[in-house]
Amino acid sequence: MSSAPISVLVIGGGGREHALAWKLAQSAKVARVYVAPGNGGTATLNKVENVNIKDTDLDALVQFAQTKNVALVVPGPEAPLVIGAADRFKKAGIPCFGPSAYAAQLEGSKAFSKDFMARHAIPTAEYRTFTDYDQAVAYVRSVPHRVVLKASGLAAGKGVLLPATTDEALAGLKTMMVDRAFGDAANEVVVEEHLDGEECSVLAFSDGHMVIAMPPAQDHKRALDNDMGPNTGGMGAYAPAPVGTPAVLAAVQEQVLQRTIDGIRREGHPFVGILYAGIMVTKNGPKVLEFNVRFGDPETQVLLPLLSSDLADVMLAACNGALDSVQVEFAKDQAACTVIAASGGYPDAYAKGLPITVGTVPKNATVFHAGTAVQNGKLVTSGGRVLTVTAVASDLKAAVASAYDGIKTIKFDKMHYRTDIAHRAMNRANKPTTSYADAGVSIDNGNLLVDTIKPCVKATRRPGADADIGGFGGLFDLAAAGYDAKDTLLVSATDGVGTKLKIALATGIHDTVGIDLVAMNVNDLVVQGAEPLLFLDYYACGKLEVPVAAAVVKGIAAGCTDAGCALVGGETAEMPSMYADGDYDVAGFTVGAVRRDQVLPRMDLMQPGDVILGVASSGVHSNGFSLVRHVLKMNGLGFDAPCPFDKNFKTIGEALLVPTRIYVKPLLPVLRQGLVKGLSHITGGGFPENIPRVLPKDLGVKIDGKAWTLPPVFKWLQQAGNIAPSEMLRTFNCGVGMILVVDKSKVKDVQKLLPEAFVMGEMVRRDALGGKAVVVENFA
Repeated sequence: MSSAPISVLVIGGGGREHALAWKLAQSAKVARVYVAPGNGGTATLNKVENVNIKDTDLDALVQFAQTKNVALVVPGPEAPLVIGAADRFKKAGIPCFGPSAYAAQLEGSKAFSKDFMARHAIPTAEYRTFTDYDQAVAYVRSVPHRVVLKASGLAAGKGVLLPATTDEALAGLKTMMVDRAFGDAANEVVVEEHLDGEECSVLAFSDGHMVIAMPPAQDHKRALDNDMGPNTGGMGAYAPAPVGTPAVLAAVQEQVLQRTIDGIRREGHPFVGILYAGIMVTKNGPKVLEFNVRFGDPETQVLLPLLSSDLADVMLAACNGALDSVQVEFAKDQAACTVIAASGGYPDAYAKGLPITVGTVPKNATVFHAGTAVQNGKLVTSGGRVLTVTAVASDLKAAVASAYDGIKTIKFDKMHYRTDIAHRAMNRANKPTTSYADAGVSIDNGNLLVDTIKPCVKATRRPGADADIGGFGGLFDLAAAGYDAKDTLLVSATDGVGTKLKIALATGIHDTVGIDLVAMNVNDLVVQGAEPLLFLDYYACGKLEVPVAAAVVKGIAAGCTDAGCALVGGETAEMPSMYADGDYDVAGFTVGAVRRDQVLPRMDLMQPGDVILGVASSGVHSNGFSLVRHVLKMNGLGFDAPCPFDKNFKTIGEALLVPTRIYVKPLLPVLRQGLVKGLSHITGGGFPENIPRVLPKDLGVKIDGKAWTLPPVFKWLQQAGNIAPSEMLRTFNCGVGMILVVDKSKVKDVQKLLPEAFVMGEMVRRDALGGKAVVVENFA
C-alpha cells in the first residue's frame, strides 16, 4: 500500500530554490512544496506556495514545518545550514536534506575546510591561514608563486580575490583585512597557491556513507565575456563539462568525494545532503578549490533538468541513510546550458524594482527566477542575478543556442548577460589526445613530488653523503665520514612497514609511517654494531597522490635525521594495474659501517651471568598489526573510535600510528666503548624469535616479567582480545623494543651512558632452561 503524498519545505528564494521546487513538484509523492521565502517565479508553480519567512529564521521555519506536517526540509542556501538548520529540524523529528552545522563548516569556514583536507589527504592547493594582517603580508611577499585570497567565512560567493601580481595580492589583503570589504567573513583569511588548469563543479548526493556524483558542470564566475571582470555568484553554467573526463571523475570520486564523506563521518558527523566540490583539473590531477555543502547556483539549474530520477525519492533515501535503495539516474546523450540575466552593475551596486517582461521561450527551455518579486501584481527585479534560462538538448551546441534564444525574450532596464557560456567546451579540439596520464600514470606528479620533498631530503645531509635527490643513485664517501676503508665493513638491511599501512590509509595520517620505515631498517643495522650512513626508499602506488607521498617521504626524512643517516635516493613507482587508487606500499634499504673489531654479536664473549638489559619501546612499533586489527574487529571498533587506553589521543588510529622508536643515537655511545656483547631488536616474532638470534647455542636468557610495567596499549590488547601471555610475547614487543647483553661488571657503565636501560634478566645455560633459549617468568 503506497503512502500518502507529502509536504516539502524548500528554504531560500533564489534561482536554485526555484529549480528545486520545480523538480520536487514533479514528484507524484509530493502533494505540496512550500518555499520560504521564495520569489516571483516560485509563486507561479503548480503545487508550490511561497511562505514569508526569512531563510535564517530557524525558529519560525521549524514551527511552520511542524504546523504543516512537513515530511522533508531542503535548505537551499548555505547560511541556514551553517547556523544549524539541519540540527534543528533533526531535533524536531523532521527529515532535513542537509548536513549538520559541524559538517557545514566545510563551506562556512575555508580555514576549517583546508585543515580538514590536510587531515584526510584530499588533494588541494598549498595554503596558510591568517588573522594577523602583517603576518599575511610577510607570507605573500615570501612565496615565489601566485596566490589566491579567500575570506574564510561566508561572503555570498564573492569572498575570493585572484590577484595577478604580488602588489595586487598585497592590495587585496588590505581590502579584506584592513578595509573590511567582506566584513566578518574576512576575520580569518586563507592565502593559498594559485592553481592553473580548468575548473569544473562536481555535486554529489550523500547519505553519510554512500556518495553518488552528478554529471560534471562548469560555472562561469566572471561578470564579463572571456572571463573578464569581477567575480560573481555565477553568470551561467553547462553540463556535462568535457573537462570532467572519466579519469578525472574517477579520481574525484575516490580522492575527494568519498574521502570527504568518510573523513567527516570519522569525525563524528555523517554528511547528509549535497557535497559540492569545486575542482581545478591541473596537470597534476584534480584538486579541490573549495567545498560547498548545498546545491550550487547556477549549477542546480543545469543539473536538475537532466535528472531522470524522482528528486524527492533520492532526498528521502539519503535522509534515511539508504541512498543505495534508489536509482539515481541522469539523462544520457543530453546536455543542458543555463544563461543568467543580471542587473546592470552586478556584482556591485544595482537598481531594484525594475519591471520585467518575459516572452515565449523555446519549448526545450525553462525560465527560473532568482532576484525577482511581485509588486502591485507586476514582476520586478529584486536582486543581482534576476532570471536564468536553462535549455536541454541532444548536444551542448543545441542547448546553448536554445538558452540564448530564451534569454533574448527577457527584457528589463540595464539587463546584461554573458554571450560566451560554454566557450571552453565549444573551443575544445574534437580529436582527443592520449598521454601517459590517460593510462593512469602522471609524470608531472612524479616531478612535483621530487620538488616537494627536496628540502626535507637535503635536511638529512651528513659528512660523506650526497643527499640531493632526483638522480639515479646516491654516493657516500666513507673516508669523509671518518672510516678507514681497510678496517671497515659495510652492513645493509632492508625492510617494510607491513600492515600498519592499513591504519595510515584508513585514517589519512601518513607522516609517521616513513619514520617506521627508517626505524625498522636502522634498528636492524645497529644490532650488528653498525652506524647507519645512508638510506634509500621505494614508494609504490596505484595513483600518485603528491600530498600523501610527500607526507610519507617527509616522515622518512625525519627518521633519517633521528638516525643520523642521509636520505640519498629513492624510487617512486606509479602502477595503476598493480595497486588500487589510494593504496600504496613502502620499502627501505639502508647501509651502515662498522669497524671489524666492533661487529656484533660477540657470542664468543658471552657467558652465564651476563646481564640482560631492556630499553623501552614507543608502542606497538611495526609488527603484530594483523592481530591488532583482529582485536579491534572482535570489539566492533574502527580506527576512528575514541582511544580506550590513552587519553592523549583522540582515536585508536592515532594512538596506533605512534612510530617505531629509533635506537641508533642512544646506543652508539655505548657501542663505541665496546660495552655490549649483543643487541636484539624486538620485532616480528617477539621475544622467543628475536633474542635467540644473538645467543650461542648453549646459552639462553631468563627474563623476569615483573622487571617492567606492561604499557597501556598492550594491557588493553591482551584484555580486549583475551590473548594468552605466550601469544603476547611472541607477537608484540610488549613495551621492550631493544635488548642488550652486557657483562655484569659493565652494567653501571652502560647505565651511565644509557640511564633508561633497566635490568630484566640474565644469561644462563640453556640446559638449565629445559633446552629453551628464552624463558619469561612472572609475565601475566
